[in-house]
Order: sequence, then structure tokens, then C-alpha cells
Amino acid sequence: MTLHTGSKIAPRARQGAAQWSGRQSMAWALVLAGFLLVVYLVYFWTERIAIGKLQAGGAQRLEVYVSSLENALEKYDFLPKTLELNKDVIRLLQTPKDPDLLASVNQYLEQMNVQAKSTAIYITDLNGYTHAASNWRAKDSFVGDNVAFRPYARDALRGTPGRFYGVGTTKLEPGYFFAHGIYHQGKMLGLATVKVNIESLETRWVQGADKVMLADEHGVIFLTSVPAWKYKTLAPLAPAVGALLARTRQYYSHRLEPIPFLSDRLLGNGARVISVRDQALRGAVIKTSSSVMTQLRLRSPRNWQFIYLSDLAQARSSAQAAAAFSAVVLGFFLLLFFYLRQRRQALAQKLRAREQLQYAYDNLETMVAERTSELNAMTRSLSQEIAVRSQAEHKLHLTQNELFQAGKMAVLGQMSASITHELNQPLTALRTMSDNAVILLERGRLDDAKKNLATISQIAARMGAITGQLKVFARKSTTSLTSVSIPTAIGNALFLVERRLQVENVRFVQNLPGDDAFALCESNRLEQVLVNLFTNALDSMAGCAVRALTVDVLREGDKILVCVGDSGPGLSDEVRERLFEPFFTTKPQGVGLGLGLAISEQITRQFGGVLRADNAAGGGARFIIELNIAPQEEKHV
Repeated sequence: MTLHTGSKIAPRARQGAAQWSGRQSMAWALVLAGFLLVVYLVYFWTERIAIGKLQAGGAQRLEVYVSSLENALEKYDFLPKTLELNKDVIRLLQTPKDPDLLASVNQYLEQMNVQAKSTAIYITDLNGYTHAASNWRAKDSFVGDNVAFRPYARDALRGTPGRFYGVGTTKLEPGYFFAHGIYHQGKMLGLATVKVNIESLETRWVQGADKVMLADEHGVIFLTSVPAWKYKTLAPLAPAVGALLARTRQYYSHRLEPIPFLSDRLLGNGARVISVRDQALRGAVIKTSSSVMTQLRLRSPRNWQFIYLSDLAQARSSAQAAAAFSAVVLGFFLLLFFYLRQRRQALAQKLRAREQLQYAYDNLETMVAERTSELNAMTRSLSQEIAVRSQAEHKLHLTQNELFQAGKMAVLGQMSASITHELNQPLTALRTMSDNAVILLERGRLDDAKKNLATISQIAARMGAITGQLKVFARKSTTSLTSVSIPTAIGNALFLVERRLQVENVRFVQNLPGDDAFALCESNRLEQVLVNLFTNALDSMAGCAVRALTVDVLREGDKILVCVGDSGPGLSDEVRERLFEPFFTTKPQGVGLGLGLAISEQITRQFGGVLRADNAAGGGARFIIELNIAPQEEKHV
């Protein structure tokens, strides 16, 4: 009986164990499903918040772009109306066959176009034929063109201001057209049209990282930071719209194809998420990017819409990070659950941990000794690194001094021709006068021989002054700052370029303060900077009709300003940005190394001052040396 009963209980136990195992598996499946659901909800919620922030940021940027566009267009809104104030324009529309009147109006429109910085200004009659234009000199002039088919012309002929964006049919140049009727005594005689190029806005968009598009009322994109999307459409055009654009020739020969959006879905908060496949070059790897589209419609021009695309990569990264964090938190609680279930195994682990702690304590002294040895080695390594850095700083200081000295030698090399000429003349005079002195002594003309010898002495003194000034300029400078007389430094530097001023017929103007001016610097290096500026000024005036070198010394608070100006062509924006870069020069190859201004800027900075450059109001370049005024008690030359 017992055996029989046991045989019945065993299958029931196995059946109960199987049921428990099944319930446990289902419970774990539900836990896993809940785990994944929570992670997905966190991802979805975080992505929606990030998309909302991207949309808000895009809307703010669109407001800036809208303001810049409206400001650019409003400047020219009044211009067509002013043309009816010109009597010659009225007379030309009344008598269009007068050649003298036509030439006068063409020149007037040409001058006004230059002043307004517009693309073109032209006058048409009531039939749409252009009689006068600002580009009348060009081969592809608007004169003789018929623009009656353009919407802006039709609107203006109806008495309302014409506004229209389109691609020109003559030069294929896009622009925005402002048209207004020309009236005389209440009667319309013709139209005045101003064409403005707004492509400069697109240039600024391309330089930025934003993806910005401007589309017309038909969804045709005509300004965009993505060149491949220009003259594409947001959606396929209806046949009636295509026929209208073909009739008005708004985009002339451009094919208006839709952008290949892979997907376009609308979110609950009004945002749209689009995916675009980009393929810049043939054979390139195809890349798909997703963006949030933010749109803003303009009141004027009517029904234009700005579109801003924000990359979703950052939003999805944030959502993924939040989902990962939530997974980590849920995983932590899951691990805590396992910890509570496996309490007994944890106790065993504690015992083993205690044993390991005891072992670590027993070996503590060994570990401390090892750590101390590591710290000592680290200290020695740091000491060696400090010594190496100190040596490197010393070498850098020596190298800078050698560079300054090389700069001075380069200046002397450039002036070698004029210096040689300056010394050859007195040498020739000395040889001639010494021969004359011998002859005069032989003839007994002692008074004349004395005069010759006195002149020889003066010439020798002049040569000594030249060589002495060169020796002073060529010597290595000290690094200590002292009080230096600015007029004296200018005079010493001027002495070295004086011959070149005479040969090149350069007028030198010097404006100094009433009393002496002293700055805190080093005299020899200051003279090096001045010689560099004088030499560059003379080089820039080569070929100029008027040559003038100006030096002004001013006081501003506790600063002294030394301004060196010339009458050359001045500095362009590109040159001014790179002016003080080493090895950057605008001189022909082989004439200069491009180190003079870089060395001068570094010397001025070591004085605690600033060297900057700009263009003078009257033309030409101007370099300004700004130095600290020396304390009164330290003044010396």
C-alpha cells in the first residue's frame, strides 16, 4: 500500500513543480515586458521633450531670419516711387524717341543704381517695353525687353505696387522686383522697376550649420542653405501651378522637382519629422538624415514661408541616454531583488570578503611600502619634468631674442643698397679732396689745403654717425624695460630710412606733443618696430602718385600712441585679418619673409603694449603702437 501511495504522490509533485515553473516563467515574462515598456515610454517622452526644444529654438532662429529678410526688402520699397520726381524720366515716357533725353535718363539710373546698391533699375512704358535701364552699357542690357508678362508689371499697371521674386530672363540672375507706376498730373505714363539681389542672405545661411529654406506660395524653394535643394519643391506641383509658373517665367529654365523625402510624419505637438536621403557625389555613400521641420509664414511678401530643419540626432541621443539610464535604474532594482533572494549566498560572500580583508590587512605594510615607492618615483618624475620645462622656457627666450635680432638683420639687409650709396658718396668725396689737398700743399696754398682738410673731417664725422647708428641698431637688445624718449626713438629710426625718403621723393610729416614723451619699453627694440613700420609704409606707396609718411604721437590717459600712416592703397579686410601671422606677406616672392609685422607685434606685446592696424579716414594704412607712459622718476634716454 505504501508503495502504491508513493507512486501516486510523485506524479502530483512533478505536476505541481511544472505548474510552479510555468507560473514563474510567466511572471518573469511579464516583468521583462513591463521593463521594456517603461524603457520605451521614457525614450518616447524624452524624445518628445527634446523635439519641442528643437522646435522652439528653430522658431526663435526663424524670427531672426525673417527680420533680416524684411529689413533687406524694406530698404528698397520706396525707391521706385522716387523716380517719378525726376523730370527727365517723365519727359522720356512722353517723348521716348529723344536720344539726348534717353542718354540722360540712362546715366541717372546708372548712378542711382550704384548709390542704392541694387541690381538694376529700369523704366518701361504702359505696354511693358523697357526704354531706359541702369545696365544700358552692358551687352545684355534690359533696354528693349518686354516685361508685360511679369506679375509685378501687371500689378503695377493696375495701380497696385508690384512685388515679385523670379529668375531674370536676360542674365538668368535671380532677384526681387519692386515695381510702381509713374504718374504725371494724375495719369500713369509707365512703370519704374527696381531689381534687388537677396542671394547674400543665402550666402550667410550656407556659412552656418543651420538648414534654412525660403519657399514661395507654391512651395518652390528659391533660397536655401542646402545648394542641392535650390529650385526644388516641398511637394509635387499641381498642373495649374506648373502652367502658371511657365507662363510668368518666374523660374525660367529651372526644373522644379520635389525633394525626395523618404518619410514625412506629423507629431502631436504640431512638429513634422522628415527624413531625407543625401547623396552629394556619384559613388558616395548614401546617408539618411532625420530632421524636425519648423515653419513660419510671412505676412509680406504674402504666403512666403521660412522652413528651419533641426537635426534629430541630438534629440535621439538624449532619448537613448534617458532610456539607458532608466534601464540601469530598473536593472538596479532587479539586482536588488536578486540580492534579497540570495541572502544566504551573500552571507557566504561576506565571510569570504572578511577573509580577503584580513589578508589585505596582513599585507598592509607591504602595500604601503609599494605605494610610497610609487609616490617617490612620481615625485622624481615631476621634478625632472619641471627641470625640462624650465630649460625649454629658457631656450624659447633665447630663440625669441635671436628671432628679434634676425629681424633687425633682415631690415639692414633690405636697406643695404641705400646705406652703401650713403657711404660711397662721402668716400668718393674723401678720395677726391685728399688728392686735392696734396696738390694744394705742393703748390703752397696752405689756406685752401686747410679748408679741404676741414671738409674731410666733416665728411668723416658724417660717416662715423652713419656707421655708429647702424652699430647701435644692429646690437642685441636687453630684456629690461626702461623709460625711453619717443621723439628720440623716432629720430633714430628715421635716420636709417632717410636716404630712401629722399630717393623715392616721400614727404615726411611728424606731429609731436609740446613736451617730450616717455614710454616704458626698450629703445633698441622700439626702433626696430619703427623701422619695420617705416619700411612697410614705403613699400606700400611704391607706384603711388602722392607719397607721404606721417608719424603722430598722442597721449590718451596713461598710454602713449605712436601712429604711423601712409598714403598707399590701405588694407583690405582679408589682409587685416592675417596681418600679424608669421610668414604672411603681400610682397612679391623673394622680397620679404613676412616676419616683420609678426616680430613687431610680439615685441610690442612684451612691452605690455598693443600693435594694431586700420585704414585712415583720408586713405592709406595706419599702424598704432600703444605703450604705457613711463613713471616720472625713471625717465632717461
